[in-house]
Amino acid sequence: MINRIKIAFTANPLITVLGILLLIRLLSLAIYPLMDTTEARYGEMARLMAETGNWLTPLFNYDVPFWGKPPLHTWMSAAGIEVFGVTEFAVRFPHWCAAVFVIALTAYLAKTLRLSVVKVAIVLTSTVVFYVSAGAVMTDMALTVGMTLAMVGFYLCWQGSKKWGYLGFAGLAIGLLAKGPVILVLMGLSVGLWLIWGFGLIKPWKELVKRVPLVSGLLLMLLLSLPWYLMAEQATPGFLEYFILGEHWLRFVDSGWQGDLYGSAHDEPRGTIWLFFAVAALPWTLFIPRALWRLWRKGIGFDLQTKFFLCWMVSPMILFTFAGNVLPAYVLPGVPAVALLLVYAWKGESIPLFKTLALTISMLLLLTAIVLGLGPSKDKSDRWLLEQRTQTIPTYYWDKLDFSSRFYSQGKAQLLQNKDEYRQSMTSPHYLVIEIKQLRLTNDFSMCQLQAERKRKALLLCGRS
Repeated sequence: MINRIKIAFTANPLITVLGILLLIRLLSLAIYPLMDTTEARYGEMARLMAETGNWLTPLFNYDVPFWGKPPLHTWMSAAGIEVFGVTEFAVRFPHWCAAVFVIALTAYLAKTLRLSVVKVAIVLTSTVVFYVSAGAVMTDMALTVGMTLAMVGFYLCWQGSKKWGYLGFAGLAIGLLAKGPVILVLMGLSVGLWLIWGFGLIKPWKELVKRVPLVSGLLLMLLLSLPWYLMAEQATPGFLEYFILGEHWLRFVDSGWQGDLYGSAHDEPRGTIWLFFAVAALPWTLFIPRALWRLWRKGIGFDLQTKFFLCWMVSPMILFTFAGNVLPAYVLPGVPAVALLLVYAWKGESIPLFKTLALTISMLLLLTAIVLGLGPSKDKSDRWLLEQRTQTIPTYYWDKLDFSSRFYSQGKAQLLQNKDEYRQSMTSPHYLVIEIKQLRLTNDFSMCQLQAERKRKALLLCGRS
């Protein structure tokens, strides 16, 4: 088996390129720390799940349930912790595996369409947002697994495979457990636009009923996803109201939504999602206009496959065009369609600078990971600061406890919020982490010794020995 793999890599340089891309991303998972706030927050939630054994409701803190997202991404990272321990690699590795699964699904669709499987895989893997997310502790890759399975399942079911139709509904269930009802909107936009654009206003809906097992498929979707929603509401009443109304309506229409329990909503100008797509899908967004021109010129118009790829690709941007609360990773569910579109446009031909661009992305990410691990991450993560302490001595934080501090202290760091609590802590040796700007404003900590500092925080050794 190993010899066959070696022969394949030697015989096909493109397979070598794909192998390098995936290997570099895999090796980078352990190089840099979890940084506040997103990765450290979701990493800490996974650590809490593994520690407490509460696999039903993700926890924001030991006594605070997290209602902001369903648990699939937390299950993934918590499973990694159960296998590898509390490390960066452990919480990131399951998301890398999810990315590989998305690549495999997209490649399978490419194979059925007689496109170059390896080229599709390379374009998808080397797209900036996909490459970064392939190993980032976030919700987006889990959602992309669901979206990709749903879209591939639908397309192959439309071509006559009922088995893939059911797999598509399983993909919707994955999306519901990864990020919620947004998967239904994304899928509905993609498929609905394609049916109308490709077949007209009336004809496709009759065909949809004939070709797709709608009733039994929807029942399968609910069977796989609804039990968790009902159990989560029973375990922490109020979850469904907050998640459905707050996260999926108020957050969408009000970028300054005051009901957010876990932070503050982003406030970007409307339409920013399109700019995010142009940057996040680099370097391949540069080739999309030329690809569309090639496809239009070939048939004096777009065929059904091109329309399918386009509807899939733009569905996240259409959904979030009028939303202010957006992030670059929101375009990720449409990125597999970018790879399919470009390879379809250059079917049988070489995309300009193909291997060079792909390998450049991987090298840049590796360099970025190394740089983050050596320096800049010290101001975005508490790993380096907490590594300077003796593990047996208690650690306190003054005024604020970041997610990375919880993760890297494995939940043992405690918060001091006033001087009375600080005076009580002085009866025994302990470490105190404090913002440097606060340290400079008072002499209350003059009895402590400076152990380490970075740009924003200092580690002090305090208390009586």
